[in-house]
Amino acid sequence: MSEEKTGWPRLPDTTQVFAESAKDGRSIWFIGEDDDPANLLTEAGVSPDWLKANPVTGRAKRTALLAGRDGDLAGAALGIGNGEAGEPCGPSELLVGKLAKSLPAGNYRLATPEGAKAELAAIAWGLGAYQFQRYRGKGEDSPVPRLAIPAGADAQRIAAIVEGVWFGRDLINTPASDMGPDDLEAAARLLAKRHGANISVTTGDELLTKNLPMIHAVGRASDRAPRLLDLSWQPASGGADLKTVTLVGKGITFDTGGLDLKPAAGMALMKKDMGGAASALALAHMIMALQLPVNLRVLIPAAENSVAGNAFRPSDILTSRSGRTVEIGNTDAEGRLVLADALTLGGEANPDLMISLATLTGAARVALGPDLPAFFCDDDDFANSAARHGDAIGDPVWRMPFWRGYESRFDSQVADMNNISDGPFAGAITAALFLRRFAGNAGRYAHIDLYGWRPSSKPLGPKGGEPHAARMLMNLLSEECAS
Repeated sequence: MSEEKTGWPRLPDTTQVFAESAKDGRSIWFIGEDDDPANLLTEAGVSPDWLKANPVTGRAKRTALLAGRDGDLAGAALGIGNGEAGEPCGPSELLVGKLAKSLPAGNYRLATPEGAKAELAAIAWGLGAYQFQRYRGKGEDSPVPRLAIPAGADAQRIAAIVEGVWFGRDLINTPASDMGPDDLEAAARLLAKRHGANISVTTGDELLTKNLPMIHAVGRASDRAPRLLDLSWQPASGGADLKTVTLVGKGITFDTGGLDLKPAAGMALMKKDMGGAASALALAHMIMALQLPVNLRVLIPAAENSVAGNAFRPSDILTSRSGRTVEIGNTDAEGRLVLADALTLGGEANPDLMISLATLTGAARVALGPDLPAFFCDDDDFANSAARHGDAIGDPVWRMPFWRGYESRFDSQVADMNNISDGPFAGAITAALFLRRFAGNAGRYAHIDLYGWRPSSKPLGPKGGEPHAARMLMNLLSEECAS
């Protein structure tokens, strides 16, 4: 569906949760385990009688409304424990996200902390304030609590990161009825228009003439044609001598499993199988909005893995863009097929860095759970930086190996390789190894196997779609560009 017809996709408006000024704003105090809340808050104008009747603690995640000496609401206190209680990890300032939905309407300001921690807290507020209301009844918007951007914080950076995450969440949360390959294309075109990027789209049978055969094979059974979205962008200052970063996001807008049909339980959340594409587009928005000095390219193979008479079959042999042949051991291992063609295309330009993002394997979730994407990279420094940045901002990843000893598990008697391994073990690793075979021309290659979903509400967001690793990669790339 086009944006003109439905109003979707759209870029979020985060101004609704941020105040323009701290003037007349109520205060939010962070209270640590070693703080003396009574003295700290009394000196700040909180009613001593209120504090006696409503003791405040620095225990992590504890919150309390506070009355001033005049009896009016003065603000709120947030317990931050030892300072490292963020969820799923990171500094306690991330806990401020839970206040964005629980405080009474009005303007607020951070009384504590300052500097980078205040900026991180403001981002957490924006992430915690997110709501997906596309399908709820229309009514008057209720007043919400709004946070003033802390003094000295980078308001543009805060807005770009929060907008990017909200955009990614909206894409994942939208059901496949309104988020097919054409809708994903509309989202990419919206970003391109907003930031002055170039975009080209290869659709349907044109995929065959443009030598993207595995994307075509996976998506041809759907009545919504498969496609390859190719977005490119340079900063306004020019990019002739800048490093090239290519993002490749898995855009399977719904996955039935194909002829190897999933059971009902396995299909329940398959609207999120384009979570890798959502993460790539969320990150792309951040990069372009903040004019990060990189030459950016985003490749999204978008398709719906459906069931029909022309669906690809188990034991079919597909010829990839690279020329290597792939025997289909299971049609439910389709994400690696579309990514393989896109990675080959991306590698032909010899980018300095290529990153694939995908909801690729259940094995990664069994190993690491829903909060912790698996991160694969042969570059130790890059992998260590990714872990450091992720832990610092509550967007973690965990490094796993490209273990060469498992390469033989893709051996096929009739083709160059099979699309599944010959046993049940190490599924995340073997899938990553499959992808690496098609990314050989990149200077550095990293793969992130993510879940794209938050199973329960947390301070950084409600239950629902989550563009994992986008914030981590933004911080990592910002550091690399500054060095």
